[in-house]
Amino acid sequence: MKYSSTRNETEPVDLATALRQGLAPDGGLYVPEALPAFGPHDLNAVTGLPATAKRLLAPFFAGSPLEDDLAEICAEALELPLPIVDFEPGRSWMLELFHGPTAAFKDFAARFLAACMGRLRSPADPVQTVIVATSGDTGGAVAAAFHRRPGFRVVILYPQGRVSARQAHQLGAFGDNIHTFKVEGNFDDCQRLAKQALNDRELNERLQLTSANSISIGRLLPQISYYANASLQLWRELSRPVDVIVPTGNLGNALACILAREMGLPIGEVVLATNANRTLPDYFSGEDYRGRPGLATLANAMDVGDPSNFERLAWFFRDRDLRTADIHSHSIDDEAIRETIRRVDAEQRMALCPHTACAVEVLRQRRAAGITTPHLIAATAHPAKFDEVVEPLLGRSITPPPALAELLGRPSHAEPLSAEFGDLRQAMGNVSGNG
Repeated sequence: MKYSSTRNETEPVDLATALRQGLAPDGGLYVPEALPAFGPHDLNAVTGLPATAKRLLAPFFAGSPLEDDLAEICAEALELPLPIVDFEPGRSWMLELFHGPTAAFKDFAARFLAACMGRLRSPADPVQTVIVATSGDTGGAVAAAFHRRPGFRVVILYPQGRVSARQAHQLGAFGDNIHTFKVEGNFDDCQRLAKQALNDRELNERLQLTSANSISIGRLLPQISYYANASLQLWRELSRPVDVIVPTGNLGNALACILAREMGLPIGEVVLATNANRTLPDYFSGEDYRGRPGLATLANAMDVGDPSNFERLAWFFRDRDLRTADIHSHSIDDEAIRETIRRVDAEQRMALCPHTACAVEVLRQRRAAGITTPHLIAATAHPAKFDEVVEPLLGRSITPPPALAELLGRPSHAEPLSAEFGDLRQAMGNVSGNG
């Protein structure tokens, strides 16, 4: 399998190169030359996430130096709890993606990417720098996956004051080879800085830069597997596809769900639940795509005004009308998030993070519109990461899971940084001597 840039299909590279580079040299995102096809019955004998991932991802790894390591990579990275919980009995379910070491769905993909990258380097290779912009959860997952991993350092950029207090503490709590910067700006500023660094030839060569954002193909591929695994479990029970609602900001997690469906897995409509950032809902309602500054909301990990993976999504549907592809998008404002968190806890004694609440409110709206199909909701983060939002609404405390509690007990530090690329360049020079 070869991979090309969304902006230039004439210079394909192998998977190892795509993983190492993160972003294509022309600024495009790497995409596979083809999507393999699977039907539900092709996976009858496959159960569990690692085995499902190995089967589905094998074509993407064909011919790669990692091909023979794929089973080991899947077992190492993806052996995490992945419960499917009743929400509306027999009608809708929650796919709980927050049982990893940093209590967010990003753990699956970050661990997978780190497992791949670790196997691609030799002891004699120079230290590689992983730069990651985060709206809250990505940075922690990448830090956990690469923490103390030989041959790597991580540079995290997060928007100061625009992540929850617990997210901020988590981002600065690793130390060692993890370097954290709080940027005076929004997530889009952080994302811009990361892309500028990746496109800076001298900085790239000196620090051996790569990305761990959802622009990395190594993040996208493993996320396909948990939608496949969940939809197959429900298919065996229902004998019909399920519609999937995905809370989304930068569009990577939702794109993985769409690709799982395009590969033939039993998924019906894919519904993108956003917060007040309306870039995607406006596009799918018929407007031209228009990136814009991100707005600060209660669902801060989705505060993205110009989602990077839209370029990938448009590429996959370049020969079709994306607006007729059974993809929908709905915007949920902060007051609806608050009301949903209160209502679901009162009715079901179930605490939701603000992002999952967006998806639950979209389900309520779809039911009110008469849509009766079975639904799967991607529950993307543990509510304890957003205690400042959730606990006052519920009138009770939410106990952090053990791994998160351990991180919250550590000291935490992040360096302040302006949103100017020159300042980032200087700051990265200061950390270049540290492994």
